Amino acid sequence: MENQTQLSESYATNYEHYEHSVGVMMLHLEWVTKYRYRMFRKQEYLKLAEACIRKSAFEHKIKIIKLSVMPEHVHCVVQVALSISASKCLQVLKGRSSYLFFRYHEKARLRYPKGHLWSRGKFASSVGFTNLEIVSNYVSNQEEHHSLGNSTL
Repeated sequence: MENQTQLSESYATNYEHYEHSVGVMMLHLEWVTKYRYRMFRKQEYLKLAEACIRKSAFEHKIKIIKLSVMPEHVHCVVQVALSISASKCLQVLKGRSSYLFFRYHEKARLRYPKGHLWSRGKFASSVGFTNLEIVSNYVSNQEEHHSLGNSTL
């Protein structure tokens, strides 16, 4: 009986409750800039890209658990509602953040005249509570990972 009480307490704290569903979907997402240009070498552009991604996530009720913007790609761990697919989540984050980035940094249109900041490629993987810490550490330590010459995409 005591074990069942602990289970119901963790059930109430770990999962999101929606109108007709209960659960959590966490995703590890990665995407790169078009042609892998190192658009975010400057700190101000890196921070602008991060702010644009965070704003687009907030507008669509996507909770960012961890975000790492590198000079030519992005890693993030997000939590989304069960009704949103991984593909839809990436579409929203890439599309809206690109729009906002060009809106606040008009000179970037010189490199991307058609307004496509991100490439068509993407990576998505589901994350559970057991490996959330491992994935979060991986996203946080991207500078170390890429200084060794490793490549993920």
